[in-house]
Amino acid sequence: MIKIHKEVYGQGKPIVLIHGWAMHTGVWRTFAQQLALHYEVTCLDLPGHGLSETVNPYTLDQISAALIGVLPETPFCLLGWSLGATVALAMTKQYPQQIKSLIILAGNPHFVQDESWAGMNPQILEDFSDNLELNGQLALIRFLSLQVGNLPNGKQILKEIKQVIQECDLPVESVLQSGLSLLKNSDLRAELMTIQCPVNNILGDKDILIPVQVGQNIKKIQPNCEINIIADAGHVPFLSHPSEVIDIINRFI
Repeated sequence: MIKIHKEVYGQGKPIVLIHGWAMHTGVWRTFAQQLALHYEVTCLDLPGHGLSETVNPYTLDQISAALIGVLPETPFCLLGWSLGATVALAMTKQYPQQIKSLIILAGNPHFVQDESWAGMNPQILEDFSDNLELNGQLALIRFLSLQVGNLPNGKQILKEIKQVIQECDLPVESVLQSGLSLLKNSDLRAELMTIQCPVNNILGDKDILIPVQVGQNIKKIQPNCEINIIADAGHVPFLSHPSEVIDIINRFI
């Protein structure tokens, strides 16, 4: 079994948080401590990120198996952000007996746009992939800037994220490229359609990476999914609007 790093806060109903591309558990810390006033909060480093060992091949099946292996058998709420939401969808489909409810935070079952589905311009992901080969640090900073660039407090949030990232070494390029590949190529719409547990989709109306229309698309294929749109929030609502996100979680769980 590979080593998966986790941090646990608080007591109460269990909720598990999975971060996004190129991040680690530190990005959750302030939010997790606030959430831990109500719940037992477990933050996981994705394989190859932070202090976790990687998996090979870097697939959703392998990632899901590695993460579920360090989690309790007691059913829990699973919250995934961005790439973490893609992983969380795969885990919920594969391990329905352990996941009591699912929260998709600034995530998309089909990350890239097509003729019938709102999403990110695939060329942007291609550009990130190319830029990683040239300058990984610069590519990551550009990605972070896209997440917060249109927010009034975007500069402060970007500064906080940069500080957190520096706590650990960046994932190696092969892991970063594999993560981008998952975002480009994964299509979990069929999985979302058949998920039986309660599902909540939280979106920011100023998110550049996940258009707010994604909520409408999700509602069409999973009518029972609860959609929550946070005004003036971008791709990191747990940093820009933590109280609103926690209120939604409290109502949902």
